[in-house]
Amino acid sequence: MQQEPHGSGNRFSPEGKADAPSVTPSTGGDHSGPGSAMQADPDEMIRRHRTQTLWMYFANIILGLWLLTSPAIFDYRSEQLAWSDALSGALIVALGIVAFFPRGDFWGRWGICLVGTWLLFAPLIFWAPTAFVYVNDTLIGGLVISFSVLAPMMPGKAHHMAMMQPGPDVPPGWTYNPSSWWQRGPIIALGLISFLISRYLAAYQLGHIDTVWDPFFKTGTARVLTSDVSKAWPVSDAGLGATSYLLEALSGFMGGIRRWRTMPWMVVMFGVLVVPLGITSIILVILQPVMVGTWCTLCLTTALFMLVMIPLAVDEIWAMVQFMLHTRREGKPMWRTFWIGGTIEGGSEDTRSPEFDGPRFPMVPSMVWGVTIPGNLLISALIGFWLMAAPPVFDSTGTVANSDFLAGPLVAVIAVIAMAEVARPLRFINVVIGLWLVSTPWFLSGTTTGSTVNDIVAGLALIGLSLPRGSVRERYDGWQPYIV
Repeated sequence: MQQEPHGSGNRFSPEGKADAPSVTPSTGGDHSGPGSAMQADPDEMIRRHRTQTLWMYFANIILGLWLLTSPAIFDYRSEQLAWSDALSGALIVALGIVAFFPRGDFWGRWGICLVGTWLLFAPLIFWAPTAFVYVNDTLIGGLVISFSVLAPMMPGKAHHMAMMQPGPDVPPGWTYNPSSWWQRGPIIALGLISFLISRYLAAYQLGHIDTVWDPFFKTGTARVLTSDVSKAWPVSDAGLGATSYLLEALSGFMGGIRRWRTMPWMVVMFGVLVVPLGITSIILVILQPVMVGTWCTLCLTTALFMLVMIPLAVDEIWAMVQFMLHTRREGKPMWRTFWIGGTIEGGSEDTRSPEFDGPRFPMVPSMVWGVTIPGNLLISALIGFWLMAAPPVFDSTGTVANSDFLAGPLVAVIAVIAMAEVARPLRFINVVIGLWLVSTPWFLSGTTTGSTVNDIVAGLALIGLSLPRGSVRERYDGWQPYIV
């Protein structure tokens, strides 16, 4: 992989180009070049930044006017959604005007962000009867969030000063920057693809389309989407998934290349959207053969994408955790640092990440720094997938079949997450699952000779495969001794 000599002085902006000697706040708002940034007047920097991004304030007002007038033009078939859009549009216009005034900038923009978030949920809460309302609210909601807080991110003087403090791109003791755009790019892309898939599934649940496509399980997707498990949710569960995937993608864009220390709160929100919600999505898919008796191809696809996202995201979360622990040891205010960020001694410039206008090959490995695929974990994941398919093969039924249906995906999920080097200790959980598989044929019902042999062999193999650590290529400061 291509590297530049350390200390070459190149610092990469979110757009991938080297910073100029005088620091101008970027879209991410966190260019913290040494020297000149601290000498600049923060009030003047904020004024210049606002001047450059005022067009986004106008854009939000225009979007608010569009939403305000939509109920008078289009057939909503829902009085609740018509009032929701009219009031939301009026609020966006009013808050957009408030945001024009420097004193109201913070409250105006974040108010618009909250209205935009409501617009993502409103079609689900009121079960939008037409596809137009769902698409209109989702599109306007995503755009006003982007124009209010993602692109013109400059909340105020305190946050600006914290972000402009000299500090490292790469966390101390690390060998790469977990917040670089190359690192976040695959997560954003997978989130957007998952959003489009889930939006299609939501259209079926909301009654906007009459059929749903499934290339492998035929009616499986329709049965899952209309099952008692799906109906147990007060809103469309596919639509809820689509909203969470869209928020994941949008939060991936927020902040610059040092957000592990300049925006800890955003890293936490991003991590919650990717890791716990991702695991929840995967568990819901796990329950499909147990609760519904069939699979859903598109659901499996989004679950697979979520599974890939988790190991790609955990390194940035861990870098932020290490930074906050360091802040606590230094006696600095934890709450203030959590919200406005700070700096840390040590670390280095990011001279390793490839430039956006440079050779394209180095971008591929830079997307997966911090993730390795040892043979033992790969085989463990394959054993997990095999366990999901084993009950029909060996004609097992009852509780032992359900055990395999549940254990298989869990094994695969744990093995894949443990491919993230900072999460490598999680592989020991598969030792426990292996012990469970070895013991289940003796006290669960529905076993056959083939299923008994299969579970014992799979369990013993998992125990043996989960003990070796596998290769670890990067460094993670004080966490390194615990990656055993």
